[in-house]
Amino acid sequence: METEVKLYTPDHQVVRARLEALGASLSVPRVLERNWRYDTPQRSLSSTDQVLRLRQDSAVRLTYKGHSNAVNGILSRPEYEVSLDDFETMDAILRALGYAPYMIYEKYRTTYQLGAVEVVLDELPYGCFTEIEGEAQAIEQAIVQLGLSAAPRLPASYAVLFERVKRRLGLSFSDLTFANFAGLSVPPEAFLA
Repeated sequence: METEVKLYTPDHQVVRARLEALGASLSVPRVLERNWRYDTPQRSLSSTDQVLRLRQDSAVRLTYKGHSNAVNGILSRPEYEVSLDDFETMDAILRALGYAPYMIYEKYRTTYQLGAVEVVLDELPYGCFTEIEGEAQAIEQAIVQLGLSAAPRLPASYAVLFERVKRRLGLSFSDLTFANFAGLSVPPEAFLA
């Protein structure tokens, strides 16, 4: 079971400084992730709040996420993930099973360990976010420790946030890439439902 909170934190310098002051350890240095979201032509997974994702960064991973439940902005959902060594073959298998990528999204991710929680600093083409993963009580404690109590909680995936941004800004492209967002400014209210 994955339990995490996503916070809108436009200034990662401040969050990084707080992590370092608290003695958090850097688990994974900043790395570019490319994520492919798969679904059927009828969007049978997305319409039932399921995720099938193929990710490539320093490794290749296939992830399935089940229906989510949000309490106080903390999202919980079943998650299964497997490491792979061949992105192209997994892509071919998924396509043979009737799934196809409907969206690609990019982000830079830096991962820290702070006590019982994992804290990631995500830089996406439309903004910066901090995700904290662990038990709900430990997440709440980390939010206070990091001084992020006032940061907006966004209990939604980056894909859902992208759909909101597209509607608000009238964007027509389907991929959340740095190239597509070059020169665009996204106001914080664009992430709200």
